[in-house]
Amino acid sequence: MQGTGEEAMDEAAGMIVIYTTFPDESDARRIGTELVGKQLAACVNIFPGMLSVYRWQGAIETGNETAMLVKTRKSLARQALDALAAIHPYTVPALIVFEPSQVSGSYLEWLLSETAAQQGLVSGQIKAGTTET
Repeated sequence: MQGTGEEAMDEAAGMIVIYTTFPDESDARRIGTELVGKQLAACVNIFPGMLSVYRWQGAIETGNETAMLVKTRKSLARQALDALAAIHPYTVPALIVFEPSQVSGSYLEWLLSETAAQQGLVSGQIKAGTTET
C-alpha cells in the first residue's frame, strides 16, 4: 500500500469486513454499539441514507436503508455473524463477508488489540445465536 508510511499486511493478515444493511440508523447504531461493546468488532461504520432496489416476495421494492461495515478479526467471523443474525431486525439480513487483500500494519494491530478479549473464546463460551458473553 503506497503512501501509508508503514508496512502493509498481506491477505493472511486476519481481518474481515462484514457488510450488512438496516431499516434505519437507530437499529444500525444500537447493534453496532453492541458488537463493539462485546469486542466482536473493533469498529463499525454506519452509512445512513442509502436507497435500495430489490425483489421481495415477487415484487420490486424500493426503500431507504442504512448500510454498515463491521470490522473484525477473521477468527471471529462466525461469532460476529451469529450475533448479527440473532439480533438483526430483518427476516433475511444481508450478511456478506469481505477479506481485504491488504491492511496497514498499524490499523491491523489496533483491530487485533480491540478484539483480543474475544479471540481466545471457544464456541461453548458464546452461545451460537446469542450475543451474551
